[in-house]
Amino acid sequence: MPKKPAPFNNPFTGLKLEAKPAPSPKRAPAPVPSARPARVDDDTALFLESVGEVAPVKVKVERVAPAAAPPRRPFEDEAESLARLAELVSGEATFELSGDEAFVEGAVQGFDERVRKKLRRGDFRSAGSLDLHGLTRDEAKRALERFIADAKVAGHRCVRVVTGRGLHSEGERPVLKHEVPAWLTRGRAGRQVLAFCSARPEDGGDGALYVLLRR
Repeated sequence: MPKKPAPFNNPFTGLKLEAKPAPSPKRAPAPVPSARPARVDDDTALFLESVGEVAPVKVKVERVAPAAAPPRRPFEDEAESLARLAELVSGEATFELSGDEAFVEGAVQGFDERVRKKLRRGDFRSAGSLDLHGLTRDEAKRALERFIADAKVAGHRCVRVVTGRGLHSEGERPVLKHEVPAWLTRGRAGRQVLAFCSARPEDGGDGALYVLLRR
């Protein structure tokens, strides 16, 4: 019988090969936490669980009365007094007149008595003066109206009008002394005048008048 050929020389003959373990299956990635906030109910439950029962606070609502208006102060000076009167009185004002041959005065109705006293004392400085000596009745009236209008435009507060005592008039009748106070209460002049009174002796006495004008 013919001989069988020698087998292929295998260098790994006699070595025991260990089988490699099968790879473990890949684990699924861990889920990413949701970015959405917890529900309001869950947050509320957790809060109540941590703090316990909470009693509602009772709020008492009270109505607060408005603050009382500050008391009205009296006029602090004649300027404020006159400004108030000028607002209340317009057009043909009603004048209150009083006096005699030695002293005469007049003022719009309701005029502040304190200001009237200051005018009598000569506390207001006269910013201008008009002398009516030697003028006829009509000339004197026109001169007075023009003088009062110019003084008002100039912003004067008090002026002086010299009427004279009428000692040298015909029949020694003091026409202008009686007429001027009436002219100051009506017409063009009356709309600019607040008050007037006989002047102090050093300023002409009963032959002159202090005249207080509106602002």
